[in-house]
Amino acid sequence: MLVRAAQQAGFKPLAIDLYGDQDTCWYAEETQQIHSLAEKHLMPALDYFVNHYPVTCVVYGCGFEQQPDSLKSMGDRLTLLGNQAGVFAKLHDKAAFFSLLNALAIPYPDVAFHNPGHDVTDLLIKPMHGQGGVGIRRCRTGEAAEPSTYWQKYQEGVPHSVLFLADGIRSQIIGFNRQWTTPLNDKDEFIFSGIINSTELSLEQKNQISDWVDKLVAELSLKGLNSLDFIQHGQTSYVLEINPRPPASMQLYDADLFARHIKACQGELLDYKPVQAGFTAYQIVYAQRDTLIPDGFEWPDGVMDMPNAGSIISTGQPICSMITHEKEPQQVLEQLKNKQELITYHTTGFKLMEYSASVNKLTQPLVQYLIDNAG
Repeated sequence: MLVRAAQQAGFKPLAIDLYGDQDTCWYAEETQQIHSLAEKHLMPALDYFVNHYPVTCVVYGCGFEQQPDSLKSMGDRLTLLGNQAGVFAKLHDKAAFFSLLNALAIPYPDVAFHNPGHDVTDLLIKPMHGQGGVGIRRCRTGEAAEPSTYWQKYQEGVPHSVLFLADGIRSQIIGFNRQWTTPLNDKDEFIFSGIINSTELSLEQKNQISDWVDKLVAELSLKGLNSLDFIQHGQTSYVLEINPRPPASMQLYDADLFARHIKACQGELLDYKPVQAGFTAYQIVYAQRDTLIPDGFEWPDGVMDMPNAGSIISTGQPICSMITHEKEPQQVLEQLKNKQELITYHTTGFKLMEYSASVNKLTQPLVQYLIDNAG
């Protein structure tokens, strides 16, 4: 995502990547594929680029939630164009974050940092340093929580996010989005699956959330592209978390956001007048079983993060991602469904009829939501 955005913004990106997917290699001047974002793997790749190219800055994406020391080491070596390691770590101190929300009178689902005992009704277990819903599951009676987890009340409602730019003091809203999740297994029941820039939020609700974003940016000194996740239940919005780095939703907007991210990190928020013609959605295709990518497979238009032929994708891991644009939200979701069926059929050998139930399961809640709120 970031490599493509950088190249389209006129840069010549150098990429450090875990997967070495096709489009990363297409858009990057050179790539270094590493095993993990741990310092022992990341820093040699970073040093290689520093020694071979006149590099002074770095833009980072997801994955550092569980590797804060790597982010700090990278910031010691190069200028981070994004939130600094201290800000990143502060946001993942969940007790401090929810205390801040409380001080600012921003609603959020109740949280607990000590075992709630036998009453686990409507509670979720969440990792302190999670991303994309990994590790979030319903709490079960008698279950022992793993280290570095906390409890949060399950909140009914519609998952949303707001994409925004920040210069450390002020914020600039880019757009509001509706999200959906999918269960992969008993330990990952709320995995991020897709997002669309279509919501039924009222102007009053958007203004309220924008005001919260302004306050949080000033309190946390956020910079660059970020997103705030929240649940909308009736007239009340409940904040869940802030993703302090360029999120997947940046792909939904044609606004040269990579260049604007850099400018924002340097203290400049460029004028932005949102113009939206139609709707855009992004969705991840997860492997329903261990999957071999066949030779010569022709990926549909709008597919990204494509693995190389011969790659084996383990059950529950992303095969690729998809993006599509249409005049109406329902058309967008239908296109996603069709593309996912095609990819799944040709990479796993499932018959379309057999797989349609699980495909529909991913998008059906959103389709029903849009139908219920049409007109």
